[in-house]
Amino acid sequence: MEIKDAKKMFLEIYGGDDKNLRFFASPGRVNLIGEHTDYNGGFVFPAALSMRTLIVVRKRDDNIINLAATDLPDRVTLDIDNLESYKHLKWGDYQAAVAYTLQQAGFDIVGCDMLFDDTTPHGAGLSSSAAIEVATALAFATFSNEKNGITGPVDMVYMAKLGQKAENEYIGVNCGIMDQFASAMGREGHAIYLDCKDLSYELVPLNMKGCKIVISNTNKKRSLQTSKYNERRSQCEEALANLQTVMPDKEFLGVITPEEFEANKHVIKNDVARKRAAHVIYECDRVHKSTEALKNSDLVTFGKLMIDSHNSLRDLYEVTGEELDTLVEEALKIDGVIGSRMTGAGFGGCTVSIVKEEAVDTFIEKVGKAYKERIGYDATFYVSETGDGGREIKL
Repeated sequence: MEIKDAKKMFLEIYGGDDKNLRFFASPGRVNLIGEHTDYNGGFVFPAALSMRTLIVVRKRDDNIINLAATDLPDRVTLDIDNLESYKHLKWGDYQAAVAYTLQQAGFDIVGCDMLFDDTTPHGAGLSSSAAIEVATALAFATFSNEKNGITGPVDMVYMAKLGQKAENEYIGVNCGIMDQFASAMGREGHAIYLDCKDLSYELVPLNMKGCKIVISNTNKKRSLQTSKYNERRSQCEEALANLQTVMPDKEFLGVITPEEFEANKHVIKNDVARKRAAHVIYECDRVHKSTEALKNSDLVTFGKLMIDSHNSLRDLYEVTGEELDTLVEEALKIDGVIGSRMTGAGFGGCTVSIVKEEAVDTFIEKVGKAYKERIGYDATFYVSETGDGGREIKL
């Protein structure tokens, strides 16, 4: 939805005029490579997308937060003095989580009417939840700072951290920091080489050399809460604890090199935990190699690393499934596809492919046809652009 249409819908829902309306936005993200490494103290390489959450918001003079969405009939009212009590909500719990987390961090939450418009598809592994969290955090932090006479820009890295905290502690999903960081700090035309241990990062220009990023959505809905995400995290922790008996200085799987792992993997007695650790350690190595390849505009090497990543996520981390595997298998049959892999937590969601511009239409047609024949329903395709991170939009 365009901003003018969202503004019109806001006034239809809440009334009044448009002179005090504010607009905040934050993007979804696609992770180009580096999956299930962030919560293991490893490295990731996401890019913010032009798909985003937009919030139209107007301050109120009471302690009420009203929530509405352009694509849902739900209307939710939150009491600022009782923000810890909304974990049961079917929709609105993420907004409540962010407001509560900021409040606990010392921000003065202001009553307001809010309308959310999402162009990031939900349940697709493109971090629609992080987009909501970061945009919501930015709006509330901006209003709090204004109320207390604090000038200067909002610290967006801090907003990413608070968004992650809200999802971990209020929503109950043990996610890493990548999604919120990419949503907060992305820049158009770039990807982010992010060290998840200390949040040091580098913006790397994406020179696509006549290629496009094509995101293919399985349309198999999945939720992090109901997936085996937390189970995988526990298995990684078990593997790390075993490795620390011989490498006590290693605080995370993500700092262990492939050579160190091969020399010491025998101490991981659980075969499944050993497979999980192998994926994480070799995936971090692939992130390093991918970043160097893209700095050198070497898309061929990057494409091979993407394929290796998907194979590891399928065989070692076991988070792909028939739908994601089908999309990747069919993509790699198309001339002009440089690389393809699942992206996001897995168990449904999306793949990301690097496709030569002249092959994009053929890709969508042939992969879409084969997917429907094999799976029984349609995939959805997005030819994506990169976008900017969390920001207030000034009209």
